Amino acid sequence: MELGECKSTFNLEKAVCNHGFFMMAPNNWIPSTKTLQRPLRLSDDTTSTVVSISHPPCHSFLLLKILLHSQFPPSSPDRHAILAQVGRMLRISERDERDVREFQKACPKAKARGFGRLFRSPSIFEDAVKSILLCNCTWSKSLQMAQALCELQFELTNTRKGKGKRKRGKSSTPIQAEVRMGNFPTSKELASLDESYLREKYPVLGYRAKYILQLAKNVESGRVSLEEMEETMNKEPYDYERVYQELSHLNGFGPYTCANVFMCIGNYQSVPVDTETIRHIQQVHGRKTCDKKTVKKQVEEIYDKFAPFQCLAYWMELLDSYEDKFGKLSELSKSSYSILSGFEGLGSLSSLFIVEDFDCIATQMFIYSKRYFEGSAEESIFLGVRLSN
Repeated sequence: MELGECKSTFNLEKAVCNHGFFMMAPNNWIPSTKTLQRPLRLSDDTTSTVVSISHPPCHSFLLLKILLHSQFPPSSPDRHAILAQVGRMLRISERDERDVREFQKACPKAKARGFGRLFRSPSIFEDAVKSILLCNCTWSKSLQMAQALCELQFELTNTRKGKGKRKRGKSSTPIQAEVRMGNFPTSKELASLDESYLREKYPVLGYRAKYILQLAKNVESGRVSLEEMEETMNKEPYDYERVYQELSHLNGFGPYTCANVFMCIGNYQSVPVDTETIRHIQQVHGRKTCDKKTVKKQVEEIYDKFAPFQCLAYWMELLDSYEDKFGKLSELSKSSYSILSGFEGLGSLSSLFIVEDFDCIATQMFIYSKRYFEGSAEESIFLGVRLSN
C-alpha cells in the first residue's frame, strides 16, 4: 500500500508519542529505535502475539515485526486481525486523513509541527477502560492500574492454557518478556470475574474494578455496544447527543471520561476538562481567574474558533507545555514515566496505516527470517506494509 498523499504528513514518532496512552501497558515505545511494541490479538481474539512497528527512513511503508506462537507464517485471518488493530491504533483511514488536513488548514501551527493524529488503542474497549483509569488519581497510579490489568490478562491466559509458571533454566528475550506481561484484557476475559476477587488480587484498581467489570459484563451481554457507538460517530451526519447520553449513563463515565472516549473515537468537539485544564488556561493563556465555575466558558472562548477540532487544538498546546517542561516525550526512558509530575492531563489524551482492502493484504511484502537469541532459535516475521490514502 503506497503512502500517496499521506507521505508528507507521516511521522511515526510524532504520531505515537502525543498521548499518555503510549506510556500505558502493554504499549512499549523504544526511543533508541523509534519503535512501538505491544501484544496484539490474533483472529481468534484470545491468542496474542507481540508486534514491533517501525518506519524505515525514506520509505513509504511501516515495518511490522511479528513474533508468532504457533502457525508460521501467519494465516490470512491473523494477518487481517493484526493489520486492522494497527490501523485503528495508528489512526489511518480516509476520515482520519481528512480530519488531519482540515485541522492543519485551520491551525497552521499544527501543520508546521506535524500534529493531527492522536494515538489510541487497538480497540474501543481498551480506550474506554483506560479512560476510566485516568480519573481522580495520579499519573503514576494510572500506569500501575494498566500494568495490573495486563498482569491479570497474562494470569488468565496461563490458567486457561494450564501452563502455570515458566520452567527454570530457560532464558527469555525482551519480546518474550512482553508476552509474559500479557495483553490488555478483553471484555470477554473480564466479564466472568468477581469484583471482590479483582479488588483483592489487584487493590490498586480500587473502586474502578466495579466500573470496569460492569462495562465488560454490559458489553458481553449486548446491553452496550462500544463498536456501534464508534461506527455511529464515524458516520455523517451522526447523533452526538444520543451517543453521549448512552455512554454517560454507564457507571464511571462522567463528562471527563466521555470526552476522552469521544476523542479516541475521533470526535474532537469536546475538550476533556479537569484541574489540569484549569492550570493550562491560567499559565498558557494568562487567564488567572479561570476556575471550576468558569473553565467551561473559557475553553469555549479559546478553542471554539477551531471547531470541530477544539480538542486537537487544546491537546497540541498541552503537549507543547509538557515537552517544554520534560523534553521530548518520545525520548523519555520508560523508567521515568511514573515520576512525571503534573502529567495527568496527557494521560487523558499514530505511525500511519490505512487498511482499505483486506483482500489485497496477500500482495504485501512479507520477509521471513529466523532470529537467534541466547542460543534459542525463534521464528519471526517482518511485514513490510505500504501505506496509502
